Amino acid sequence: MKKIVVLGMGKVGTLVGTLLHKNFEVTGVDQKPPHYEYKLPFPVEICDVSDKSALQPLLQKYDAVVSALPYFLNKRVADLALELNLHYFDLTEDVDTTKHIQKLSKKATKVFAPQCGLAPGFIGIIGSDLSTYFDRLRDIELRVGALPRYPNGQMAYSFTWSPHGVINEYINDAEAIHNGKKKMVPSLQGFEYINIEGQEFEAFTTSGGLGTMCDTFEGKVDTLNYKTIRYPGHGKLMRFLMYELILKEDKDLLERILSNAKPPVDEDVVYVYAVVEGWKNETLSRKEYFKAFYPKEIQGFVWRAISWTTAASIAAVVEMVAANKLPQQGFIKQEEISCSDFFKTDSGSLFLT
Repeated sequence: MKKIVVLGMGKVGTLVGTLLHKNFEVTGVDQKPPHYEYKLPFPVEICDVSDKSALQPLLQKYDAVVSALPYFLNKRVADLALELNLHYFDLTEDVDTTKHIQKLSKKATKVFAPQCGLAPGFIGIIGSDLSTYFDRLRDIELRVGALPRYPNGQMAYSFTWSPHGVINEYINDAEAIHNGKKKMVPSLQGFEYINIEGQEFEAFTTSGGLGTMCDTFEGKVDTLNYKTIRYPGHGKLMRFLMYELILKEDKDLLERILSNAKPPVDEDVVYVYAVVEGWKNETLSRKEYFKAFYPKEIQGFVWRAISWTTAASIAAVVEMVAANKLPQQGFIKQEEISCSDFFKTDSGSLFLT
């Protein structure tokens, strides 16, 4: 795998291309030229990524495609990857999209690796790694929050990544394992309070964060769930907007309202928290992982925490496939990725500094 095309030149896609450029021949693709103060170290081609007839001849020049596009465009890209015999990677949190890709992968002779972002993605790698300590598991609880570092207002939030993705996670039902059984549970439910170094947060269920973990751990745990971390009061306000004002029926309007009200901030923070309980040598014990990630300078430019953690996650998986550290064909589950090998990649090592 030498030639890689990255679709979507937003902040995450731009950084994915930058990270991969060190070891691969990278080309970016977007519908319009990116306008950043950051100078791209790789070329960008202009193409309507929603037009299959325009995208197909472009993709066939590469060995792999990395999609940093909104989730609703990924099915078409995955279809083309199968047709053109390309390795495929994406960041989707959408359950339906992942199931479509999982079905495609059964016919593939190359890798299909969706859900390679932060959650799903990195959090699943961490949670699965913690679980290997135990002889027998009881609970796996995974929490991630991408937040403004200095919140204001009652919503206490900033849309530092796709509003479409956030809304999708808040509306769709989530997979979980409860009392040993896999089931669907409503998002924006299951509220709990978390204290991180003296700061109070809330966490609630959102869809997609577990990726394929419920399939992997069904029958092995009593409880498996994923919740999003927010500042207190955020979830209640989102429920008001979506269910009392019925804005869940008009996602485009809801996106415009939220994007206008809470634009991105430069000073953000990403919290990653995983807890696994189980028995080791017949003794019940608990393993935890917690880390806060902040904006980081990479190649002379400061990237938001949500941008670099997401980009580094998917770039690390691409590096692992290229280095034969992962299967070379079929569907790759995030929880099957070695945490130690992940951190040994150029991109994965960013999580250690």
